[in-house]
Amino acid sequence: MSTFYAILFIVATLVLVIGVARRVYLYYKVPAPLKIPTTPAPVTRAGVVLRMFREVVFFESLFKATKWTWLFGWMFHIGLALVLARHLRYFMDDDNIFWPLIELIQPFGIYAGFAMVLGLLGLLGRRIFVDRVRYISAPSDYAMLLLLIGIGAIGLAIKFIFRTDVVAVKSFFDGLWVFDWQDLPMDAPLLIHLGLVAVLFLIFPISKLLHAPGIFFSPSRNQVDNPREVRHVADWARKLEE
Repeated sequence: MSTFYAILFIVATLVLVIGVARRVYLYYKVPAPLKIPTTPAPVTRAGVVLRMFREVVFFESLFKATKWTWLFGWMFHIGLALVLARHLRYFMDDDNIFWPLIELIQPFGIYAGFAMVLGLLGLLGRRIFVDRVRYISAPSDYAMLLLLIGIGAIGLAIKFIFRTDVVAVKSFFDGLWVFDWQDLPMDAPLLIHLGLVAVLFLIFPISKLLHAPGIFFSPSRNQVDNPREVRHVADWARKLEE
């Protein structure tokens, strides 16, 4: 079983990295022939950077649109970021330069796990009980939310109910990437948790979760509002002119 999970995570990580890299490359190559920034838009590149920062960190446009969705979405994303940062302890040694920071965020990462699951439950309830959202929701939307809820809930259960040997888990992942495979604890909750994470890795490059890197390539967000001052010519159009 340890060998199976080792191969599974190597394959899933390769699919995640290669798949996301390919998608980002395709996003980069998509023509953007028109100036279409959502107004009011910044008129300088520095303003665009500031706008993207507010959008990525604070979900500015979502806050303006609907406060409840913003609250649940922000809880989930911030909680996820802290949980992922907390999990870095399984992939680095205590002599790492960032180790003091990892130790500092450990208790915050635990509370962030609850915020993450509560945010996901709120987003799931929105899709179930809000008519206009339920109408446009596909089965994959529910599946992704349930998958993420399952990962978060089982992770919390492992922390507080079904204790596992975290030292052995760290040894497993430390040896995984150098092909020095160690035994993984055969605890059912841990195996389910890791299995769901691997599934997330595998489907991430073909799911709506690609909005994470995709937001940086959105022309309505990343363009400067200067159509009168600068004639916008896409790369492919410039080649035709030449």
